[in-house]
Order: sequence, then structure tokens, then C-alpha cells
Amino acid sequence: MEIQLTNDNFKEKVMNSDIPVLVDFWAPWCGPCKMLGPELEKLAEEHDGELIVGKVNIDDEEDLAAEYKIMSIPTMLVFKNGVQVAKKVGYAPRAEVLEMIQNA
Repeated sequence: MEIQLTNDNFKEKVMNSDIPVLVDFWAPWCGPCKMLGPELEKLAEEHDGELIVGKVNIDDEEDLAAEYKIMSIPTMLVFKNGVQVAKKVGYAPRAEVLEMIQNA
């Protein structure tokens, strides 16, 4: 499942999730983010019920980007049981993202 994350729903959707959550910090003007988006959509579809892919538009959610010290985009964070367990900065193919989630 892919969802839009905001400051208002981040705690509920990410910190309180029973399944792993991949949070993608992105922006509409970011070229690598545009390449990564479809990869993450496929990942969300392939692992529906096992993984949540959350998208944070840093232009709209500056507070979340600051809280997680996002300096470059795309940046992906993996949360399990409300704890950040992995981080990847930059584009990565779907297989590499899945490996990061599974190894976290």
C-alpha cells in the first residue's frame, strides 16, 4: 500500500504500524525522485499487506524533513515497530530497496 504522509498522520501511519514502513522523502522537481516513484509504487503493490510505502513531499512537509534531517532527496527511511532501522540516500533500484528493507 502507498500512502501520502503528512505531519498530521505520520505518527499514526508510521510509528504505530504493525508492518514495516518505507518512507520516501521526495519533491516534484527532483529528477531522481521521479525515477524512484514508479519503482516504489510497484514495490508497494507487490508487497501489499506486508509493507507500507509512505511518501513525504518535502516542499509541503518541511517540519518532517527537518525532524529527520533530510539533506538530499530522494531519501528513504525504513521503520519497524516505530523505530528507524535503515536509511538510503539517492536513487536505488527496486531490488536494492527491497533488500534494504529485508535486512533491516
